[in-house]
Amino acid sequence: MRTGSFDALRDAVAAANNEIADAGLVVQAFGNASQIDREAGVFAIKPSGIPCRQVSGDDVVVLALEDGGVVWGDHRPSSDAPTHRAIYNGLSEIGGVAHTHSLYATAWAQARQEIPCLGTTHADHFRGPVPVTRALTTEEIAGAYEAATGSVIVELFAGDGFDPEEAPGALVSSHGPFTWGPTAAAAVTVAAAVEMIAELAAHTLAIRPEQGPIEAPLHERHFSRKHGPMAYYGQP
Repeated sequence: MRTGSFDALRDAVAAANNEIADAGLVVQAFGNASQIDREAGVFAIKPSGIPCRQVSGDDVVVLALEDGGVVWGDHRPSSDAPTHRAIYNGLSEIGGVAHTHSLYATAWAQARQEIPCLGTTHADHFRGPVPVTRALTTEEIAGAYEAATGSVIVELFAGDGFDPEEAPGALVSSHGPFTWGPTAAAAVTVAAAVEMIAELAAHTLAIRPEQGPIEAPLHERHFSRKHGPMAYYGQP
Protein backbone atom coordinates (compact mmCIF):
# COMPACT_ATOMS: atom_id res chain seq x y z
CA MET A 1 0.00 0.00 0.00
CA ARG A 2 1.40 3.38 -1.01
CA THR A 3 1.13 6.06 1.65
CA GLY A 4 2.53 9.58 1.90
CA SER A 5 4.69 11.35 -0.62
CA PHE A 6 8.09 11.83 1.06
CA ASP A 7 8.71 14.81 -1.23
CA ALA A 8 11.91 16.07 0.41
CA LEU A 9 13.43 12.58 0.62
CA ARG A 10 12.64 11.80 -3.02
CA ASP A 11 13.98 15.15 -4.23
CA ALA A 12 17.22 14.66 -2.27
CA VAL A 13 17.72 11.23 -3.80
CA ALA A 14 16.98 12.48 -7.32
CA ALA A 15 19.52 15.29 -6.89
CA ALA A 16 22.16 12.83 -5.64
CA ASN A 17 21.63 10.56 -8.63
CA ASN A 18 21.90 13.54 -10.97
CA GLU A 19 25.18 14.49 -9.27
CA ILE A 20 26.59 10.99 -9.81
CA ALA A 21 26.22 11.60 -13.53
CA ASP A 22 27.40 15.21 -13.41
CA ALA A 23 30.56 14.08 -11.58
CA GLY A 24 31.33 11.61 -14.38
CA LEU A 25 31.06 8.59 -12.08
CA VAL A 26 28.59 6.60 -14.17
CA VAL A 27 27.59 5.91 -17.74
CA GLN A 28 24.02 5.16 -18.75
CA ALA A 29 22.14 3.70 -15.76
CA PHE A 30 25.11 1.96 -14.12
CA GLY A 31 24.87 3.46 -10.64
CA ASN A 32 22.45 4.59 -7.97
CA ALA A 33 22.07 6.57 -4.78
CA SER A 34 19.66 6.23 -1.90
CA GLN A 35 18.80 7.92 1.38
CA ILE A 36 17.10 6.61 4.50
CA ASP A 37 14.51 8.10 6.84
CA ARG A 38 15.07 5.91 9.88
CA GLU A 39 12.26 7.51 11.88
CA ALA A 40 9.78 6.63 9.13
CA GLY A 41 11.40 3.24 8.54
CA VAL A 42 11.87 3.83 4.80
CA PHE A 43 14.58 4.52 2.25
CA ALA A 44 14.30 6.08 -1.20
CA ILE A 45 16.27 4.89 -4.21
CA LYS A 46 16.67 5.44 -7.94
CA PRO A 47 14.35 3.43 -10.21
CA SER A 48 15.81 0.59 -12.24
CA GLY A 49 17.16 1.27 -15.71
CA ILE A 50 16.69 5.06 -15.77
CA PRO A 51 19.94 6.97 -16.38
CA CYS A 52 21.11 8.85 -13.29
CA ARG A 53 21.07 12.21 -15.06
CA GLN A 54 17.39 11.78 -16.00
CA VAL A 55 16.05 10.85 -12.56
CA SER A 56 13.46 13.22 -11.06
CA GLY A 57 11.81 13.19 -7.67
CA ASP A 58 8.68 11.74 -9.23
CA ASP A 59 10.70 8.73 -10.47
CA VAL A 60 12.24 7.85 -7.10
CA VAL A 61 10.86 4.80 -5.30
CA VAL A 62 10.37 4.65 -1.52
CA LEU A 63 10.79 1.25 0.12
CA ALA A 64 10.18 -0.12 3.59
CA LEU A 65 13.39 -0.83 5.48
CA GLU A 66 11.80 -3.80 7.22
CA ASP A 67 10.92 -5.90 4.19
CA GLY A 68 11.89 -3.91 1.09
CA GLY A 69 8.27 -3.49 -0.01
CA VAL A 70 7.22 -0.46 -2.06
CA VAL A 71 5.76 2.32 0.07
CA TRP A 72 5.59 4.98 -2.64
CA GLY A 73 6.17 5.06 -6.39
CA ASP A 74 5.10 3.34 -9.59
CA HIS A 75 8.52 2.42 -10.97
CA ARG A 76 10.46 -0.77 -10.31
CA PRO A 77 13.23 0.12 -7.81
CA SER A 78 16.91 -0.31 -8.60
CA SER A 79 17.99 -3.93 -8.73
CA ASP A 80 20.57 -2.92 -6.12
CA ALA A 81 17.86 -1.95 -3.60
CA PRO A 82 18.42 -5.14 -1.53
CA THR A 83 22.12 -4.22 -1.32
CA HIS A 84 21.30 -0.75 0.00
CA ARG A 85 18.78 -2.23 2.43
CA ALA A 86 21.36 -4.69 3.78
CA ILE A 87 23.86 -1.86 4.26
CA TYR A 88 21.31 0.30 6.09
CA ASN A 89 20.33 -2.56 8.34
CA GLY A 90 23.93 -3.50 9.06
CA LEU A 91 25.46 -0.02 9.43
CA SER A 92 23.04 1.91 11.58
CA GLU A 93 25.14 5.11 11.64
CA ILE A 94 24.75 5.98 7.96
CA GLY A 95 22.05 7.97 6.17
CA GLY A 96 22.85 7.68 2.47
CA VAL A 97 24.47 5.20 0.07
CA ALA A 98 25.94 5.63 -3.41
CA HIS A 99 27.05 2.97 -5.86
CA THR A 100 28.98 3.58 -9.07
CA HIS A 101 30.97 1.72 -11.65
CA SER A 102 33.54 4.51 -11.92
CA LEU A 103 36.59 3.51 -13.94
CA TYR A 104 39.51 3.35 -11.53
CA ALA A 105 37.63 2.32 -8.38
CA THR A 106 35.95 -0.48 -10.31
CA ALA A 107 39.31 -1.61 -11.70
CA TRP A 108 40.61 -1.99 -8.14
CA ALA A 109 37.44 -3.90 -7.22
CA GLN A 110 37.87 -6.20 -10.22
CA ALA A 111 41.47 -6.81 -9.15
CA ARG A 112 40.10 -7.67 -5.69
CA GLN A 113 42.61 -5.31 -4.09
CA GLU A 114 42.11 -2.78 -1.34
CA ILE A 115 43.44 0.68 -2.17
CA PRO A 116 46.43 1.49 0.06
CA CYS A 117 46.81 4.99 1.44
CA LEU A 118 49.74 6.36 -0.56
CA GLY A 119 49.23 10.08 0.08
CA THR A 120 47.33 12.87 1.74
CA THR A 121 44.43 12.97 -0.74
CA HIS A 122 43.50 9.50 0.45
CA ALA A 123 44.26 10.33 4.11
CA ASP A 124 41.83 13.26 4.00
CA HIS A 125 38.96 10.80 3.52
CA PHE A 126 39.88 7.37 4.93
CA ARG A 127 41.64 6.44 8.15
CA GLY A 128 43.25 3.44 6.48
CA PRO A 129 42.92 1.75 3.10
CA VAL A 130 39.76 1.65 1.04
CA PRO A 131 38.79 -1.92 1.98
CA VAL A 132 37.68 -4.67 -0.37
CA THR A 133 35.20 -7.41 0.45
CA ARG A 134 35.74 -11.11 0.10
CA ALA A 135 34.41 -12.76 -3.03
CA LEU A 136 30.83 -14.00 -2.87
CA THR A 137 30.36 -17.74 -2.67
CA THR A 138 28.63 -19.76 -5.38
CA GLU A 139 25.66 -20.18 -3.04
CA GLU A 140 25.42 -16.43 -2.39
CA ILE A 141 25.52 -15.68 -6.11
CA ALA A 142 22.83 -18.26 -6.86
CA GLY A 143 20.61 -17.12 -3.98
CA ALA A 144 19.71 -13.62 -2.78
CA TYR A 145 22.63 -12.15 -4.71
CA GLU A 146 21.93 -8.44 -4.26
CA ALA A 147 21.30 -8.80 -0.51
CA ALA A 148 24.49 -10.85 -0.19
CA THR A 149 26.38 -8.04 -1.91
CA GLY A 150 25.37 -5.77 0.94
CA SER A 151 26.04 -8.41 3.56
CA VAL A 152 29.69 -8.85 2.55
CA ILE A 153 30.16 -5.10 3.01
CA VAL A 154 28.59 -5.24 6.47
CA GLU A 155 30.80 -8.24 7.25
CA LEU A 156 33.89 -6.05 6.73
CA PHE A 157 32.74 -3.70 9.47
CA ALA A 158 31.64 -6.32 12.01
CA GLY A 159 33.42 -6.76 15.32
CA ASP A 160 36.84 -5.14 15.36
CA GLY A 161 36.89 -4.54 11.63
CA PHE A 162 36.69 -1.20 9.85
CA ASP A 163 34.75 1.75 11.26
CA PRO A 164 32.10 2.98 8.76
CA GLU A 165 32.73 6.58 9.81
CA GLU A 166 36.50 6.27 9.33
CA ALA A 167 36.19 4.19 6.16
CA PRO A 168 33.09 5.62 4.43
CA GLY A 169 33.09 3.14 1.58
CA ALA A 170 34.24 -0.23 0.33
CA LEU A 171 34.98 -2.05 -2.89
CA VAL A 172 32.86 -5.11 -3.56
CA SER A 173 35.14 -7.78 -5.00
CA SER A 174 34.76 -8.08 -8.81
CA HIS A 175 31.95 -5.50 -8.75
CA GLY A 176 32.60 -1.89 -7.78
CA PRO A 177 32.53 0.77 -5.06
CA PHE A 178 29.78 1.50 -2.55
CA THR A 179 30.12 4.64 -0.42
CA TRP A 180 28.07 6.26 2.32
CA GLY A 181 27.56 9.26 4.55
CA PRO A 182 24.89 11.09 6.53
CA THR A 183 22.96 11.83 3.32
CA ALA A 184 22.82 10.64 -0.27
CA ALA A 185 24.63 13.82 -1.33
CA ALA A 186 27.44 13.10 1.14
CA ALA A 187 27.70 9.53 -0.16
CA VAL A 188 28.16 10.84 -3.71
CA THR A 189 30.88 13.21 -2.49
CA VAL A 190 32.72 10.21 -1.05
CA ALA A 191 32.22 8.29 -4.30
CA ALA A 192 33.98 11.08 -6.19
CA ALA A 193 36.82 11.04 -3.65
CA VAL A 194 37.19 7.26 -3.93
CA GLU A 195 37.47 7.51 -7.70
CA MET A 196 40.21 10.15 -7.35
CA ILE A 197 41.99 8.03 -4.72
CA ALA A 198 41.81 4.97 -6.97
CA GLU A 199 43.18 6.84 -9.97
CA LEU A 200 46.02 8.41 -8.00
CA ALA A 201 46.98 5.04 -6.51
CA ALA A 202 47.02 3.37 -9.93
CA HIS A 203 49.25 6.08 -11.39
CA THR A 204 51.51 6.18 -8.34
CA LEU A 205 52.13 2.43 -8.45
CA ALA A 206 52.69 2.59 -12.21
CA ILE A 207 55.43 5.18 -11.64
CA ARG A 208 56.90 3.44 -8.59
CA PRO A 209 55.59 -0.10 -8.05
CA GLU A 210 57.43 -0.48 -4.75
CA GLN A 211 55.85 2.62 -3.19
CA GLY A 212 54.55 1.90 0.29
CA PRO A 213 51.82 3.53 2.38
CA ILE A 214 52.06 7.07 3.69
CA GLU A 215 53.75 7.52 7.07
CA ALA A 216 51.31 6.95 9.93
CA PRO A 217 51.73 10.41 11.59
CA LEU A 218 51.06 12.22 8.30
CA HIS A 219 48.07 9.97 7.59
CA GLU A 220 46.63 10.63 11.04
CA ARG A 221 47.23 14.40 10.83
CA HIS A 222 45.40 14.71 7.53
CA PHE A 223 42.48 12.56 8.60
CA SER A 224 42.04 14.19 12.02
CA ARG A 225 42.12 17.74 10.70
CA LYS A 226 38.92 16.98 8.76
CA HIS A 227 37.22 14.45 11.04
CA GLY A 228 36.52 14.05 14.74
CA PRO A 229 36.88 16.37 17.74
CA MET A 230 40.20 17.86 16.58
CA ALA A 231 38.95 18.83 13.11
CA TYR A 232 39.75 22.37 11.99
CA TYR A 233 39.36 22.21 8.20
CA GLY A 234 36.63 24.39 6.67
CA GLN A 235 34.28 26.84 8.29
CA PRO A 236 32.54 26.40 11.68
